[in-house]
Parts: sequence; C-alpha cells; structure tokens
Amino acid sequence: MKFQYKIQTKDGKISEGVIEAPDKFALTKQFRDQGTIPLMIAEKKGALEINIPFIDALFGKIKLSEKIIFTRNLAGMLTAGLALSRALQVLHKQTKNKKFQNVIEDLMKNIDKGGTLSDGMAKYPKVFSTLFVSMVRAGEESGKLAPSLSEIGANLEKSYNLTRKVKGAMTYPAVIISAMFLIGILMMIYVVPTLTGTFKELNVELPTSTKLVIWISDTLSSSPLLVFASLIGFVFLMRAFIRAERTQPFIDIFVLKLPVVGNIIREMNSARTARTLSSLLASGVDVTRALQITKDVVQNVHYKKLLQKAVDSVQKGVPISAVFKERIDLYPVMVGEMMEVGEETGKFGDMLLEIATFYESEVEAKTKDLSTIVEPVLMILIGGAVGFFAVSMITPMYSLMDTIS
Repeated sequence: MKFQYKIQTKDGKISEGVIEAPDKFALTKQFRDQGTIPLMIAEKKGALEINIPFIDALFGKIKLSEKIIFTRNLAGMLTAGLALSRALQVLHKQTKNKKFQNVIEDLMKNIDKGGTLSDGMAKYPKVFSTLFVSMVRAGEESGKLAPSLSEIGANLEKSYNLTRKVKGAMTYPAVIISAMFLIGILMMIYVVPTLTGTFKELNVELPTSTKLVIWISDTLSSSPLLVFASLIGFVFLMRAFIRAERTQPFIDIFVLKLPVVGNIIREMNSARTARTLSSLLASGVDVTRALQITKDVVQNVHYKKLLQKAVDSVQKGVPISAVFKERIDLYPVMVGEMMEVGEETGKFGDMLLEIATFYESEVEAKTKDLSTIVEPVLMILIGGAVGFFAVSMITPMYSLMDTIS
C-alpha cells in the first residue's frame, strides 16, 4: 500500500512525500522509531474518512459507568481468547439496561454480517463518541483491539472520576444554597405576614429594608403560582441564553475568568486534551485527525477554536506546541513547553501522557481544597442573609419601643 505522509524531523523541519508500507500503523511505528513525528499519514488513493459528529455520552440514557464496565469486560474477554461475537453475547446477558442490550444486540448482528465492531458502534453516536469509535477502529486495523479497548476503558474511567470529584466538590454548596433558599421562602410565607400584621396595627414607621422584605412576602403569599411559574420561566430563559450560539463564547470566557473555578476548568481541559491526544496517537491515528477528534471532546468553544487552529497550522507545517504556547490564557505555560520538548526529542506522545497525569493530579488536589474555600464563603452569605432579615424585622420593633417609652 502507498501512503502520503507529512512528518516533522528531529531538527524541526517538515518533510512530506509518498512511501510504501504494509499498513498505516506499521508506517507510524517506522517514523517514530526514526525519531520523527508523523503529522499526517493517508492512503494515496484516499483513505476512508470518518466524519461522525461527537455527542457527549454523558447526555445519553446509558450511563458512563455502564460503558466503562462494558469496555473493561470486553477487553478482558478478548485478551482471554474469546471470540468477539461470543464476548458480546456474554455482555448482552450481563447488561441490565434495556437500551444498552439493544445496542449490543445490534453490534452482534453487525459482526455476524461480516461488519466490524467500529462500524456498528458508529451507528450510535449518542452511546459511543467519535474518540471511542476511532480508537476501536485503530485497534481493529492494527490487530490490537483488546489493548485499544483497555486504553479506552482507562480513559473513560479517569474522565469519570475527575468529573465526579469536581461535581462532588460543588454538591455541598449547592445543597446549602438550595436549603437556604427554601427556608427563606417558608419564612416569607408564614413568619413575615404575622409580623407585618402587627406593624400595621400599631402604625409603625418602616425602614426601606423592612418594606422590601414585606413586599417579597406579600408577592409570595398572594400569587405563589405566578411566582413559581415566573421562576420556572426564568430558569428556562437562562438555560436558553447559556446554550445560545451567540452567547456561548461570552459564557465560556466568563466561566474561565471565575476565581478558583476557572483555574480548575483550565486544568481539566489541559488534562483532557493531553490524554485524548496521547491515546489517539498511541493507537496510530494521525495528528490532524487526532486534533479534530480532541476538538469534539472539549466543550468550551474557545478550546474548540484553538484546536481547529492547531489542525490548520499542522497542515501548514507549524509545530503543535507553537499554537498552544500562543494561548496561555487557555492552556498553562507548561503545556506548550512540554509539547515542544516532546517534539524536539521525538517523544511527543510520552510528554502528552505526562501532562495529562500531572493536571489530573492537580485537579484532584484542588477539588479537595475547594470545600475549605467554599465553606467560609457560604457562612458569610448565610450570615449576611440572616443578618439582613433580622435587622429588617427588629428595627421596627425598636422604633415601637421608643414610641411607647
């Protein structure tokens, strides 16, 4: 087979041409053994391009944890020597999720008809992401499907654990704020009206803060359904606003500029980008395709734009590290510098793995520290709210006592 290639040599020069090789993966290994970085490898007559829109599997009805178990078990059975069709039959029986059972059943039918596992998975973009399908296809083409599945399972598990830790750190403040909001509504509906009646009977002059509390109480008491409907409408409007294409860039940059949280998001994206690229390159996917798939994995629009720029730059012969070093507001300085070292030494994939491991550890440590930061902030907010309510209700009582005395 003849392949068109573009590589970066040890001294940073770009070389391209046509070469004959048994397959793409053998050629990729050959280039890496020579200390060069393969930027693009494609069949001269035009290899089949995979163009599947990425949809994050977390939004599907099949849980990520179920897919991790499926991938791990499938890899284990293939390593043990079971045929692919037999392994899928076992997993079909083990899986309790009906929707996942239907997906596995369709994969089995596709295999029985002579199709590949990756082609079957490509029919379900809501279940198997572009990254998932591409790594399975690469494993099939290289004859290393079981190792590829093990790598996918490990990546999914790391992503799952990282996301769970960040969500776990945010659960506590979310519960406290929700409880405070609910208690506030109950106070406004049941406690404030009693005090309001007393103030009106005694004709007490009310300060502005007390008038505001009474107005909120009257609104909630007189039109609870209207208030509830307004809150629901507001939530839906905010959701539509956040998801709107025009506002997405502003929302994404705002999140990145948030204190503490913004830094965690930057490091999460750095870890996710590095691990995805590392896994794809190790599987034999060419650099441009790997960058395109990684672009679909990240959610922030600014990261997507940067990765698309990296694709365009690599096709022009510009090193990947140069693109990442331009945007230190998105990727920490260390990311671009370590990429550059990897390019110079011919160990780009190894450096990406080091980057991923480092920032995953950083995110894990910072999510643990987040609770110690959030707790005093919450105490201040709760204290401020309670203090405002207390002053608003007690001030008229003092005025009443002064009048009586």
